[in-house]
Amino acid sequence: MIISENVSLIYPDKTQALFDVNLEIKPGELVYITGPSGSGKTSFLKLLMGMEFPTSGSLSVLGETINKSNYGNIQNLRRKIGPVFQEFKLIQGRTALENVMMGMRFLGIKPKLMKEQAHEALEKVGLGLKKYSKVENLSWGESQRVAIARAVARKPLLILADEPTGNLDYDNAINILKLLKSFREEDITVIITTHATHLINNEKDAMFINVYKGRITAERKGLAV
Repeated sequence: MIISENVSLIYPDKTQALFDVNLEIKPGELVYITGPSGSGKTSFLKLLMGMEFPTSGSLSVLGETINKSNYGNIQNLRRKIGPVFQEFKLIQGRTALENVMMGMRFLGIKPKLMKEQAHEALEKVGLGLKKYSKVENLSWGESQRVAIARAVARKPLLILADEPTGNLDYDNAINILKLLKSFREEDITVIITTHATHLINNEKDAMFINVYKGRITAERKGLAV
């Protein structure tokens, strides 16, 4: 699924975001990446999406090597990934359903099937009754669910969620995490970055990776590190 060997990432301004990252994530796993803001969590997700390329080392995601020379295949890889980033990027003036469908517009799916999958995704995230609501009329938590629906509607093999509980109260945050975890039942690998470790302290069936200043400082299954 994901194999990272001695991966480092240095941005053009010479900032080193990641140092010698080594890890393996198997299909269907639930992975939490923890660490303070600026530690390198989001940078790692960008590598997995092919939005950035390793400065050194090798990285493979769903069988595709992440490097500039493989850019054509990386574009196809992105079709198999459902991203949920901190900025929802929902389009104002459009409904929840329309926003989910727009997330599939470059996947080559026929319009009828696209609409069916968007309906199904909104039902899964508990927004079946609000599919025709304009997104500006939704709460923050509901907007987050639209973003998740947009990610899962494309039937991904991998979900990448970057701080999905930010700006949510405790109850809504727990519900969002439960929702994301539920997709493992469909054999989807789910990777979640968070600095809110108090929300995952009781997790047992997961891999926990802690990142500090671009380095992995802990990695194990079981309770949160």
